[in-house]
Amino acid sequence: MKICIYGAGAIGGYLGAGLALQGADVTLIARGPHLAAMQENGLKLIKDGEMHVADVQAYEDPAEAGPQDYVIVTLKAHSVPPIADRFASLFHNETAVVWGVNGIPWWYFHDLEGDYTGRRIECLDPGNVLWDNLGPERMIGCAVYPAAEVPEPGVIEHVEGDRFSLGEPSGGKTERIIALSEALIAAGFKAPIRPKIRNELWVKLWGNLSFNPISALTHATLETIGTDLGTREIARRMMLEGQAIGEALGVRFAIDVDKRIKGAVDVGAHKTSMLQDLERGRPMEIDALVTAVQEMGRMVGVETPYIDAILALIRQRAREADCYPGA
Repeated sequence: MKICIYGAGAIGGYLGAGLALQGADVTLIARGPHLAAMQENGLKLIKDGEMHVADVQAYEDPAEAGPQDYVIVTLKAHSVPPIADRFASLFHNETAVVWGVNGIPWWYFHDLEGDYTGRRIECLDPGNVLWDNLGPERMIGCAVYPAAEVPEPGVIEHVEGDRFSLGEPSGGKTERIIALSEALIAAGFKAPIRPKIRNELWVKLWGNLSFNPISALTHATLETIGTDLGTREIARRMMLEGQAIGEALGVRFAIDVDKRIKGAVDVGAHKTSMLQDLERGRPMEIDALVTAVQEMGRMVGVETPYIDAILALIRQRAREADCYPGA
């Protein structure tokens, strides 16, 4: 089994190192000093206070890797459409693509039962470049839970978590998803196969939809946003709007909104990824986390006044900081 990790940053690097350390045939796609360090010294993983060194193949050009059985994408959503044509060299007829990317996936409506099957999400896949170049039939959904960091080039430090929930868009338990789950479990990860992966993606998105943009606007941590009466209520209203959209599309939420907020507060004084991107002058994940939810709300006829307001503010804040890759 040949596995390529496209985007070997913190999460991709953690996943790639774990697989490689158990003898899997892993190739990493990366760039810059991080790539150079991996090529020279291997990929170093710090976990539970111990340093492990994985001997990996790492390239900048995916054409050097050749066809793969699985391509696990751990990039940010907005960075994939501009490079969609670079994936072709990694594919053979049966190659599966594991979408380990934050937010609503561009293929969300592929194989979805009901009136909306086959619909497209324009803000995530402008001009259908992903639909045409990657192909929705290759997709396997993945809800990513671990936290990791890159303290220096070529080094991944695991913070917490080891679960990568998997699911076919159709909900089926196919041979390809079973083989992938077994490979991840053999490498020490938890990789449950979910019959309704969209349910899990929505619960994870729930917090990102609200806490991320509020955090970037206020520079507050999860704990502060969730305990301040004003920002907590804004987050809660955004989440309820998101829940109404998800439920209109057939999603079932396993927990209620207040329990989900408590989960975010319990993380403590943590800066969201969107705030960290703003502080570092990097493109922010606005479309996959917020704009797509607004677009889906329009699709199903759910009004989103709180999402609309916060989206307008965070877009302007990101544009002022030159951190918004969208229109």
